[in-house]
Amino acid sequence: MKFSIDVDAIRKLENRPEAETAERIREIRAGYGSELCLLAHLYQRKAISDLADFVGDSFGLSRSAAAFKGGKYIVFCGVRFMAESAAILCREDQWVIHPDPEAGCPMADMAPMHEVTKAWTTLASLSKTLVPVTYMNSTADLKAFCGERGGTICTSTNAVKTFEWASKEGEKIFFLPDEHLGRNTALKMGVSPDQIVVWNPSDPDGEEVEKYETAKVLLWRGYCPVHQKFTVRDVEFVRHFYPGALIVVHPECPVEVVERADAVGSTEFIRQFVANQTKAGDKIFIGTEVNLIQNLASQYRDRMIAKLHRSLCLTMYQITMGRLLYSLENLDTFEKVSVSPETRQYAKVALDRMLALR
Repeated sequence: MKFSIDVDAIRKLENRPEAETAERIREIRAGYGSELCLLAHLYQRKAISDLADFVGDSFGLSRSAAAFKGGKYIVFCGVRFMAESAAILCREDQWVIHPDPEAGCPMADMAPMHEVTKAWTTLASLSKTLVPVTYMNSTADLKAFCGERGGTICTSTNAVKTFEWASKEGEKIFFLPDEHLGRNTALKMGVSPDQIVVWNPSDPDGEEVEKYETAKVLLWRGYCPVHQKFTVRDVEFVRHFYPGALIVVHPECPVEVVERADAVGSTEFIRQFVANQTKAGDKIFIGTEVNLIQNLASQYRDRMIAKLHRSLCLTMYQITMGRLLYSLENLDTFEKVSVSPETRQYAKVALDRMLALR
């Protein structure tokens, strides 16, 4: 029977003082000991990440979920595709709990399977070996689709290594669902811009077949709403009013922003960049989700760390202290994240390929 969330109970928990809620969460975690693992993405608010056993980007947290040898419960404070990935990688006897099952990823939803299948039918007919690669920010079904067809998964951390692997495996790479990460990665590898083509879903019969035939990298038309917001104007503003400031952005940003930044990398890269490549007194403007920026600014108070433009992941923000506490208080009855056996089988093939890339 599907677990029914008590909205009134959550509302009451949301109204409690944050310190009181945090203390109650610590008590519950202490009671479960090694039976419970709490994962939090870097985009989570600081109050939640401070309580987690592991904090990281989607790649790091996937590895943490796969490596967790403890007990029954993995509570994932992130968006749905992250919790699904943990459910695919963990043991059969472990439960993955997602505090808000409705917290999805808009980018993942931009690649519905019926549209992907139509595109594959056209594109695979143009190449002896078309290698599908999906970004971690995708549904379990799309991960399984790639695993079943000899492809894999990447994160922004290992995208270049994944593209290098895929280019050896086949003639063409079909990358989904983030157009910007795909283009930025291909360009970083040295692929010519005229050999990078976006699949046109309005062209189901392949009337633009010639450009698909000559392309090396075929991209899905999807994007992250958080990183889509950053523009050249934002960069020019910083260059004009803060000369000497450093700009670091995520590779999900549009190519014209990436080209003008001082450094580009994943959320974990950004965290390491601030820690190891900046110093007291530096001014750093960051193009990614605002919670990560605020957490870094709080940690490194001896330098100016600011947003390139305010951009909040609204679905990540759905994971609240109240919802986290509610899920922990109902662990034995809370709806666990489930993936069908067939989807799990092939998605795990793709995830294992990803994790094998060093």
